Amino acid sequence: MDLTDARWRTSSRSGNGECVEVADNLPGVVGVRDSKDPAGPVLVFAPAAWRAFVAVARRPTV
Repeated sequence: MDLTDARWRTSSRSGNGECVEVADNLPGVVGVRDSKDPAGPVLVFAPAAWRAFVAVARRPTV
């Protein structure tokens, strides 16, 4: 998969630089990688699957 046009971003809540980066500007895929290893492996998700993950992750814990 060609990710050369990916625009990687980190969460605005990431303070120490040790987090994941997300590229959601590519058609049909969302890339996720480790910010400490930008040349390392990338997980690729369908946009709907990524939205579902983020929705669950945002839910408050009890």
